[in-house]
Amino acid sequence: MINENKKVFIFDDNVEILELCTEILNDMGCEVQTSPTTNDVEEQVTEFMPDLILMDNWLPDISGVEATKLIKANQSLKDIPVIYFSANSNISELAALAGADGYLAKPFDIDHFEEMVMKYVDA
Repeated sequence: MINENKKVFIFDDNVEILELCTEILNDMGCEVQTSPTTNDVEEQVTEFMPDLILMDNWLPDISGVEATKLIKANQSLKDIPVIYFSANSNISELAALAGADGYLAKPFDIDHFEEMVMKYVDA
């Protein structure tokens, strides 16, 4: 469990992934916001101001790489950790290209997912 109510934003167009991650994060004591699209990504993030962002690679509108770059280029959002979250075989390269703080390959192990979240929100 996380000490205080931390906020996590998940960008993913897979409803099952969003539901699973929301359930895990709620059980951990996190408040969760999800979006299937990166439309107005900076506005979406600014409205919620999460402690952590999980970013899928394949998203409608703007790719995860571009969306992460926009977040990291924004002065008021750049310090929010972004975990790149994808089934791509070259996820580490994509995460580096995007400027993400970490990455998590799909399909993921739930314990590993929880450890990754704790690393960033309980820091």
